[in-house]
Amino acid sequence: MKFKDLLKSPVFPSGHRWSFAKRKKVYESDVTALVRTMLQDESIRADQRFAWERWRAEDRIAKKA
Repeated sequence: MKFKDLLKSPVFPSGHRWSFAKRKKVYESDVTALVRTMLQDESIRADQRFAWERWRAEDRIAKKA
């Protein structure tokens, strides 16, 4: 992987608070509701997709060795 291919992770201001609401009529923890809300932000979604794909690629390389 080349450094030019790396994405810049999103940066939020210090003290940033996420407003999230739990789903009604279904059990949902605070953490699950927070992650679900964070993934609605396109920059976070792209960053996590990139990290997942990179992790999967490294896993395949390690298994071949």
